[in-house]
Amino acid sequence: MQTHPEVKILTILLLLCGSFSLPRPASPLAEFSPAWNETRFLKCNTAQNTSYLTAEEKELIYIFNMMRLDPKLFAATVVKQFPKKRGPLYLENIPEYRSLLDTMSRLEPLPLLYPDKDLFESARCHAISSGEKAYVGHVRQTEECRKKKNFHAECCDYGHQTPLEMLMGLLIDENVESLGHRYICLSSFNRIGVSIQPHKRYGKNVVLDFGW
Repeated sequence: MQTHPEVKILTILLLLCGSFSLPRPASPLAEFSPAWNETRFLKCNTAQNTSYLTAEEKELIYIFNMMRLDPKLFAATVVKQFPKKRGPLYLENIPEYRSLLDTMSRLEPLPLLYPDKDLFESARCHAISSGEKAYVGHVRQTEECRKKKNFHAECCDYGHQTPLEMLMGLLIDENVESLGHRYICLSSFNRIGVSIQPHKRYGKNVVLDFGW
């Protein structure tokens, strides 16, 4: 049976395409170490197909999960380099930063966080109303947000511009004597709602609601 030249060409092209794969996008933590590009961290991107989240919110969950999957690597690379790479440099000299480095250097892996729609709606409502009213805190500012309130623990951050800076701000917990945000971020929750919204006073605010 004779094969048409067009069929031969198509077969060759398919074989060539099958022998190559498109490169994966670099990990959002790749600037701190190439180790973050390892395939084991792909499972940390639990929100990648979640339609209601923005790219920033998905990235925050991705970074959060990489930190939880390998806290020791996070300490040795991201935490250690953060003051010089992202600043401010004075962070190296404050006790909260030094205690974070010590804590995470000894921390065992934590459960991954998966996006939850109800927790997201709770976080989103509070982030929007807080931004519009230039509010700082956890008290719901509208009746709608009081009805949507739904979490076991909550973190709010103001003024940081990128997902990594937001997470590091909560983990360092500068001037927070209880280190409450850090303890929440390093607890055994497995569900999360994240919303990043404009804030009239601080430019941006993020609300993270946690649950099981």
